[in-house]
Amino acid sequence: MIRVDLTAEERDVLHNILSNYVSDLRMEIADTDRQDFRETIRKQKEILQKIIDALGK
Repeated sequence: MIRVDLTAEERDVLHNILSNYVSDLRMEIADTDRQDFRETIRKQKEILQKIIDALGK
């Protein structure tokens, strides 16, 4: 496991950036016709959501 020490401000910025990106991925998933690409994006979204959850707020 990797540990990254962040200030509260850094954590908030990272949280916001990742949250916005996950939102964009949701739209990308909905617009994607290729099943294999959709699955890749879903996996990325799940991983990013775990990171967001770990950051807390």
